[in-house]
Amino acid sequence: MLTNWVVAPTRLPLVLRRCHTCPSGAFRPNGKFRVNAHHKLIDAWLLALCTTCGDTAKFTVLERARVRSVRPALLDRMHDNDSALAAEVLSDPLVLRRNRVALDWAGAWRLDTSGPDHDPDGEAVDVSVRFAAPIPVRPVRLIAEGCGLSRAEVERLIDGGKVVSAARLNGRLSGDFTFLLKR
Repeated sequence: MLTNWVVAPTRLPLVLRRCHTCPSGAFRPNGKFRVNAHHKLIDAWLLALCTTCGDTAKFTVLERARVRSVRPALLDRMHDNDSALAAEVLSDPLVLRRNRVALDWAGAWRLDTSGPDHDPDGEAVDVSVRFAAPIPVRPVRLIAEGCGLSRAEVERLIDGGKVVSAARLNGRLSGDFTFLLKR
């Protein structure tokens, strides 16, 4: 029996960086961009608000780029404050490294299962997990949530050979994987 699960984002993740105004360390991106042109050069930032004081921070997306080198569709999306573009920008590792920030996905995703929590016949269940966005999640947590088990029980099942996967189940994954749950 094949079961499909989807890990889908529910909102944009928090951006972890220290606020200059207060002791907070998290910003909530609101999906808005600021674009500024200097003759033939253009700068663009993703705006985010401090979760505590509401101060605005700018995260660099484009810096001194030639206007002709930027796709017009991308500029239109920035001018329209496209929230899907904000999600794309936040998933770009170059943007995260340039701005020296990390993302906090806690509470920003959900697991959609396509069927019952367990197989009533007691047969093995083959589960395919697909990520709608590159969200780093521990597979043990996904299996526990999807099957209605505790994480400790899932760890025991993995150690006992009842949960088998080609992917590493004891770290974080942000890409699609499959596993077999033997009952």
